[in-house]
Amino acid sequence: MSRHTLRGTALLAAALVITSCGSDTGDDTTAEGTAPATGSSDGAFPVTVETAFGDVTVEEEPTRVVALGWGDAETALALGVQPVGASDWLGFGGEGVGPWAEGLYDEAPEIIETLEPSIEAIAALDPDLILDTRSAATQERYDALSQIAPTIGQPEGVEQYQTSWQQQLDLVGQALGKEEAADELEAEVDQAFADAAAANPEFDGTEVAVAAYTAEGFGAYVRGDSRVDFMEQLGFVNKPAIEDLATDSFYVPVSEEQLPLLDAGLTVAFPIFVEPSEITDNPLWQAIPSVQAGNAVVLDDQTLTNAFSSGTPLGIQYALENAVPQFADALG
Repeated sequence: MSRHTLRGTALLAAALVITSCGSDTGDDTTAEGTAPATGSSDGAFPVTVETAFGDVTVEEEPTRVVALGWGDAETALALGVQPVGASDWLGFGGEGVGPWAEGLYDEAPEIIETLEPSIEAIAALDPDLILDTRSAATQERYDALSQIAPTIGQPEGVEQYQTSWQQQLDLVGQALGKEEAADELEAEVDQAFADAAAANPEFDGTEVAVAAYTAEGFGAYVRGDSRVDFMEQLGFVNKPAIEDLATDSFYVPVSEEQLPLLDAGLTVAFPIFVEPSEITDNPLWQAIPSVQAGNAVVLDDQTLTNAFSSGTPLGIQYALENAVPQFADALG
């Protein structure tokens, strides 16, 4: 599935875990144990950040940040910086962040379009830094944004949308002069993963198939997607037969004839713009050996699937707290 198509298809390829837009989650707390950083920068300016588009120098501590990339706003918030403008990739509405990050804004940001952000709207915010670390990442997009303010794109060698949460945290931390806070937050999330893995030794080395189901059918994620990275950090191994199908995308379509490909030690599926019952009631799904054995999870809670999809430290910790017990039960 290409990431160079019309908005709906591109967002489906990019997200593939969004169950609806403008969701009402009913949860206004941040992930347990995660406290956003506060205070001024911990480094001296200017700072220079290495990106795929070359070195970018931020002369002074930013005070008006526009966060355009997937997860950039939540990452900045976790480091104690409130963007004045931000893109709402997962269609949360309001402040454009998940419930795990609600309450971290004093004033809601201006919401900027995702795939084709308005250059005029961004310029009107008079930013002194633009974060675009996980996006379409084209040269044209970067050139247009960098005419407004120093723009932090993805790391060198990283494909579109495939910046890991660690890389994103590192880039944003550098640009904001919050490297120490970023390191501390990464260590906190890594410890949460380590604790979850230690509590569930059965995860270690177990093959996993991470699937999605849309109106167009089934598909599977490959390494470079935050969902697969999440599972592998818990000790799971993404099924090699799925990895063999990987192209330049982080998602591969799976035809009805290929559906046995989703059989694994654990099979996890996300319903995308469809009811979970469209997966669980599907005879083809029911025929997968891992499903028949009870080693499958359909993540049907919208808040949880969005947290899993967010690929940010705050969302990841929410997902760890709420998804890991389901995985453990399926392997019990």
